[in-house]
Amino acid sequence: MPLLTRTVFTPLTIEISAGAIQRLGGLLADGRISAGGKVAVVLGPGMSAELSGTVASALPSAELLTIAAGTFDAANALAERLRGHPYDAVVGIGGGKVIDTVKYAATLQGMPMVAVATSLAHDGVASPVSTLDRHGAPTSYGVHVPIAVVVDLTLVAHSPLGQLQSGIGEALSNLSACADWELSHRYTGEPLDGLALALARSGGQAVLNHPGEAVEEDFVATLAEALVLGGIAMAVAGSSRPCSGACHEITHALGGMYPWAASHGLGAGLGALFATYLRARYSSDGGPDDAPDNGHITTFTRLGDVFARHGLPRVPADIGLTSEQFAAVVEHAPATRPGRYTILEHLDLDTAAIRKTVEEYVDAIG
Repeated sequence: MPLLTRTVFTPLTIEISAGAIQRLGGLLADGRISAGGKVAVVLGPGMSAELSGTVASALPSAELLTIAAGTFDAANALAERLRGHPYDAVVGIGGGKVIDTVKYAATLQGMPMVAVATSLAHDGVASPVSTLDRHGAPTSYGVHVPIAVVVDLTLVAHSPLGQLQSGIGEALSNLSACADWELSHRYTGEPLDGLALALARSGGQAVLNHPGEAVEEDFVATLAEALVLGGIAMAVAGSSRPCSGACHEITHALGGMYPWAASHGLGAGLGALFATYLRARYSSDGGPDDAPDNGHITTFTRLGDVFARHGLPRVPADIGLTSEQFAAVVEHAPATRPGRYTILEHLDLDTAAIRKTVEEYVDAIG
């Protein structure tokens, strides 16, 4: 009987621990990535001033490069700087902008890339996607999954609270994204990937069920694991589907219409909470006239409680918007992901119904 298998691209090494950057040389050697530490280490201006000494001590043979990260032009410029150098790998240390820039540059050069996260604002640390600013607009590019992912819990715990809250919103939004994917499977026949669903949902559930506070090391470790699982889920699925549904349609619309209102992760969290309310208010097996779905009511209540405990926005006023403005965001949201089927496309509410539902949602949050 033949043994049927598939290849799943994941990092060779995942290290989530306090003080991980100080042990970077050993981690790269143990992972057979670079025995002698002959790597290029890329940092943003802020991290360069803060960590250059630590990195030089951990990797004395490395070349340190400082870049202005986050743009398509910066990523291409970095790729040119890497060209022709016999590095074992390129290491990106910092937040999402640095890591996305280095992932893209490493992919262009066909080099192994190590992602070292110093903040956890979104799930890009292990994902096969780089989001870079191009001509003033964020654009997503497919890239290689990092060969190794390192999260230094000491640095993450001391990052701004807003970044941790953003990461929490991103991780919890996976629960809504998975529900949207299953909805699309039932009504459009879109294929599901059970492994990708399990990875994304497990991470979201772990954050949902963790009783700790956002700055506690054990909670931060759980959040890091959830975001890494989300990135791997996208690699398994071959798309962002397990982590991106109505939640991300809403945060992308929010970013386009009111970019000052919320970070990507906070917008995704708010979008997920609203989308879960839609599933609780309207049965996801039918339309607006069906009975409420009790299972989604429970999820909506639990999500709302966790959002409140961690200080995430739950209603439009929390991000400086009126209900009417947020309703306009919701109405525009499907246009940000043409062809993607979520609870928003399923219900297909008109302008008046969206406004009424947003007002009911705000009342339900209390």
